[in-house]
This record gives sequence, structure tokens and C-alpha cells, in this order.
Amino acid sequence: MRLSELWERLRLHVGDRYAETYARDQVISGLEGRSVTEALRDGEDVRRVWRAVWAHLELPESER
Repeated sequence: MRLSELWERLRLHVGDRYAETYARDQVISGLEGRSVTEALRDGEDVRRVWRAVWAHLELPESER
């Protein structure tokens, strides 16, 4: 997964206007209590970050 795809999916599921705020402010337990932005800055794999977001948002399997 590319970083651009992560952002596309975030925009799709939380909205264009909210995606950046969500990525910056939402603490996700699947990312060890970090936000998307923090996890990416720390070098986490983009696919792992998306899977944590996917679980946090309780999206259907088809969106994984």
C-alpha cells in the first residue's frame, strides 16, 4: 500500500475535511496509542497503519 492510498481511504471513510484532523488527533490503540501521523512519522509500515485504522473504524472486511 502506498501512502497516497492510505490518504485516499481516510478521506473516503472519514471525509475530505476531517481526514487530516483524524490522522493527527485520533489516538488508535492498534498503533500503541499513537495517531496515524505519529505512527507514520515513527516509520510504521503504511499497511499496518491502515489495518489499525480499519479496525478502529470497524470497517467491513472488504475495505481491508
